[in-house]
Amino acid sequence: MCGMPQQPPVRSTPSRPPRPDASMSLLTTVMDHSLDEGYAEAAARKQAQGDGGVPRPLRAKLGLALGLVLAALVVTVGAAQARIAAPVVAKERGELIDRIDSATTDADELEKDVEALRDDVGERQRAALKKYGGSKGELVALLSGATEVHGNGVKLVVDDAKEADQGGGGPRESAGFSDTGRVRDRDMQRVVNGLWQSGAEAIAINGQRLTALSAIRAAGDAILVDNKPLVPPYTVLAVGDGQRLSTRFQNSRDGQYLHALQENFGVRTSISAQGDVRLPAAPSVTVRTAEPKAGKGTK
Repeated sequence: MCGMPQQPPVRSTPSRPPRPDASMSLLTTVMDHSLDEGYAEAAARKQAQGDGGVPRPLRAKLGLALGLVLAALVVTVGAAQARIAAPVVAKERGELIDRIDSATTDADELEKDVEALRDDVGERQRAALKKYGGSKGELVALLSGATEVHGNGVKLVVDDAKEADQGGGGPRESAGFSDTGRVRDRDMQRVVNGLWQSGAEAIAINGQRLTALSAIRAAGDAILVDNKPLVPPYTVLAVGDGQRLSTRFQNSRDGQYLHALQENFGVRTSISAQGDVRLPAAPSVTVRTAEPKAGKGTK
């Protein structure tokens, strides 16, 4: 018994206690390996291509910065081009202004020449009337508007309405005017004809003397008297028996027409008798068809 070798005692190692989640192997596998092999392979491929090294927010910032740089470049190029073109545009504008000023000066000079020629023609016409008209030369000159006149009369002022787009019924409801508060050429025609019929002996509108050959027309919104544009207010001066002329005109059909314009469309009017009305001579009276009857004092 003593001669038998003794084996060392075997020390038993305690077994490791089981994991609490041993029964949930599927869940632990998912938690430990959140990416399957396909995702892992895709991530590795991106990293190999160099895309995986830049985070997505950083790429967005880089894209925004690149867009801002391009926009700034476009604005800079545009500003540079505008700066280069500015002297050319300024030069062209200056040349255009110079041409307009030059043309305006030429037109003013021509207008002065026309007025001088009209005055000369008027003087020659008046001289001819005195020479060939005999004792009635001054009367003929007065009636034809070839001489200045003065005397009792009336002053009639006609002006557009304060708001020239008023509408409504009345004497012009079918005229098709879009701004019936404006004074029109036919309104002034009726005013002038009414004054003639009421006893006026000479009439002028805004200093433009009317004759038997005068025409009142329209060019757009402007009223032309013998092709000369007038602007409101329109001041009509008429020589005649002042108070009687005023009363007869206001009671006439044309005076009532003017009153209707005032009531319905706001056209502003005023009339008053004057003690001394002075009218200029007409620029010229051109007769193309009429011929004087042969007789005493004519050739």
